[in-house]
Amino acid sequence: MNRWLGTYSVTKQGPFAGFDIEIRSQRSMRETYPVAGLACQYQASTYPPDVVDRLAESSLPLLKEWLAKNPQGNCTLETASKRKEWSDLTPTQRQEYTSAVLCLMDKPALTSKQAPGAKSRFDDYVTVHIQQTPRNHGSYWNWDRYASDPAASPLFDGSPSSMSGNGHPLPHGGIPIPGAPPPNDMIPPGDGGGCVTMGPFANMTVNLGPLAPSLNLNEIKPNPQSDGLGYNPRCLRRDINRHAAAVTTANYTYDLITRNKNVYWFQTVMEGEFDKGKWGVHTGGHYTVGGDPAGDFFVSPGDPQFWLHHAMIDRVWWIWQMQDLRKRLEEVSMTRTMMNFPPSANGTLDDVSNLGVLAGDVKIRELMSTLGGMGGRLCYIYE
Repeated sequence: MNRWLGTYSVTKQGPFAGFDIEIRSQRSMRETYPVAGLACQYQASTYPPDVVDRLAESSLPLLKEWLAKNPQGNCTLETASKRKEWSDLTPTQRQEYTSAVLCLMDKPALTSKQAPGAKSRFDDYVTVHIQQTPRNHGSYWNWDRYASDPAASPLFDGSPSSMSGNGHPLPHGGIPIPGAPPPNDMIPPGDGGGCVTMGPFANMTVNLGPLAPSLNLNEIKPNPQSDGLGYNPRCLRRDINRHAAAVTTANYTYDLITRNKNVYWFQTVMEGEFDKGKWGVHTGGHYTVGGDPAGDFFVSPGDPQFWLHHAMIDRVWWIWQMQDLRKRLEEVSMTRTMMNFPPSANGTLDDVSNLGVLAGDVKIRELMSTLGGMGGRLCYIYE
């Protein structure tokens, strides 16, 4: 599977002490390196548990049983970091999170030699994603909570404690879905399309890309380099979209987890079966935001909400793994290249994951478990 997933934990050293992101690919990769994140006390949610929340809770005894038979040193259910949904954080905690993201945007890039357009540490993550997408694709956002009206949600309402709001209204077309039969061959446009003008990222500058834009506007200039790594400053654009959000409700996620018994089909259904007119929760989550760069397959991490979306992808995989831990903690699928282009060997647990300047080489088998992976450095669960 060719994507990255983001989850958040705490580190005790370095310039971003207290902030971490863990990235793992659905092709079974997970890495840890500094980025904006937040550990906090769990807050009672105003959203009732959905069917996926209940499945996760009911599966924890399976995880406890597995740990009893396979102890992971000091990593236990009690000591593991708890990943929390955005609306379960207090407004103050959310602002601490966005402040940490903005801090990354103020730090100088480490990848400027290979990517002249990278101007910040935040851009370093975008650079690596652009470069690694053809071979790996890496708090969380519970899609179901906001699917009926994402623009009015605590995540995208444009308040100081949000991840900023929608782009200003701008006429534009929909998003074509290649290979899908009508009417599912096109995601209708949302109500935005213009620059984001509210919230913590209202003045954000996007530097890299576009490479595969879904928002075709004359205002979005092509990148001066064919690889998308040239300097191309522009505003952050969004097109919050209820049509895309409609395929991310809990019933779709529950069926994804419970009906697919091997990682090949779990991955395939999650990504979307376009030929059947099914967009999948991964596609639906990305185009719930859309715009530029979130609607660009390669440059999407340039919108800070990307990491919350992919943290939810990670959570869904974690719940799926819990249904058969003995088997699924060692199960990988598909080849080493996206859509097997160019043709490549099947992925294995002994393949190495590399994220450039952000992390060292780690074998996939060290990245399969959230509890005890990488010699205990990975130790987290989701709430």
